[in-house]
Amino acid sequence: MSQQSPAEPAVVNSGAAPVPGPGSDGVDHKRRNNRVIRLLLAASFVVILNETIMSVALTELMDDLGITARAAQWLTTAFMLTMAVVIPITGFLLQRFNTRPVFTTAMSLFSAGTLIAAIAPGFEPLLLGRIVQATGTAIMMPLLMTTLMTLVAPAERGKTMGNVSIVISVAPAIGPTISGIILNALSWRWMFWLVLPIAVAMLIIGNRRVDNVTEPRPVPLDLFSVVLSAFGFGGLIYGLSLVGQGSGEAGETVSAMPMWISFGVGLVALSAFILRQLRLQRRDRALLDLRTFRSSTFAVTVGLMVISMAALFGTIILLPIYMQQVLGLEPFQIGLMLLPGGLLMGLLAPFVGRLYDRFGPTVLLVPGTMLVSVVLWFLSTLTENTSPFTLLAAHIVLSIGLALLFTPLFTAGLGAVKPELYSHGSAIIGTVQQVAGAVGTALFVTVMSIQSAALAADGSAGTVAVAGGVRAAFLAGAIISVFAVAAAFFVRKPADNQAADHEAPEHPATASQTPDSQSASPAESAGALADGR
Repeated sequence: MSQQSPAEPAVVNSGAAPVPGPGSDGVDHKRRNNRVIRLLLAASFVVILNETIMSVALTELMDDLGITARAAQWLTTAFMLTMAVVIPITGFLLQRFNTRPVFTTAMSLFSAGTLIAAIAPGFEPLLLGRIVQATGTAIMMPLLMTTLMTLVAPAERGKTMGNVSIVISVAPAIGPTISGIILNALSWRWMFWLVLPIAVAMLIIGNRRVDNVTEPRPVPLDLFSVVLSAFGFGGLIYGLSLVGQGSGEAGETVSAMPMWISFGVGLVALSAFILRQLRLQRRDRALLDLRTFRSSTFAVTVGLMVISMAALFGTIILLPIYMQQVLGLEPFQIGLMLLPGGLLMGLLAPFVGRLYDRFGPTVLLVPGTMLVSVVLWFLSTLTENTSPFTLLAAHIVLSIGLALLFTPLFTAGLGAVKPELYSHGSAIIGTVQQVAGAVGTALFVTVMSIQSAALAADGSAGTVAVAGGVRAAFLAGAIISVFAVAAAFFVRKPADNQAADHEAPEHPATASQTPDSQSASPAESAGALADGR
């Protein structure tokens, strides 16, 4: 191996955790790795925050841009659609390219989208800005999780993954709060102007300070899989976004045919996508390698993640509706009501990570799922006379339950797969988050709409009808949450012998390798994969 140039950053094999302290090349790998992770955490928090920041701004956008509620909803729907289409491709991107160019591309796209949205003269440019934003956001989350799994030793992953939970769960949870605070004093454009300098700063700092810490391989891109993935996940997300809109606006009846067509296209394309991945993964050419599901722990954690994210996003959508239409609260007040729970979730995440490292996932997941279930059952008893402070307490307890779930799920799930499948596991988890968020939103809104319409038809007052619909929606969520409690007992911490397979070699690869040596030949890559099985 040639002598490393001081200007070249070190890299670590994608399946290894780093050796702490200075290496033989004089580079303090632990300090470098911590710096990379901190930068990725900060950047990811900024980009993921924007997924839900529009939720309480739609009314102002309708008035300012002169658009309908259905058109305004596309600003959220298009974001989710883009995320669902791009995330499955990130498994390929993270294997094929180095850390820094992937980070730079993601933050450049996000910054460009934020600028487009901030100066948008009308609805169409604003929608374009949201789509470009979502493209960058979709890349960041798998990049963060894959890098973390590569750099952090198994015994310390829970603590570090606790910080990732802040990004994944707290950022979308406090998005409506931040939006409400901004809209109380400024126009909707400031939701983008305030984010833009932060995003650009992250881009500039990251472009200089994020070292290349993975070893790319010349993996091929199966374009047909990309097309199937786009139609499959995009069709499902779009179909779910149409659920609950059947009542239309102002009593207008809307055909359900587009929803069923979208579901049909999505299911057919997704089935074809799965079959193609099963065939391609035999030659290590899958866009999304489904061998991750051979781990029962990964499979169970994905199922639990679906329920948890559905509960989180469903609650994020439903509670503001209840607070505004039933309790008569203003957007700013709603934001303040949701803030304590979101902040508490963030404060607990690192502590939960340390508990995971010491005790494993079961002692966290079981009480966490129970708390979530109890709160959902309680929320199914809401009336038009429920005190806002009672609702605040319920949201805080729900946030504690979710805080106990996310860190163990991410850590145990990804820790249970082979190191060479980290990028695919991260992409699967990111895709599941988007689908689960859409499922939760569709389920809660649909049940609420149907029950509210039925009560209104029977002569109930508006607030009584909406409260009844909210009760029914949370009841559906509470019933589903019972399955999460049962599944929590089946999640196990990756075995010690499996963790040992993930430990770093005595001398990790460094950037002293030439570009040719950093990108292993197909034969070398195949041999490395064979050794890892």
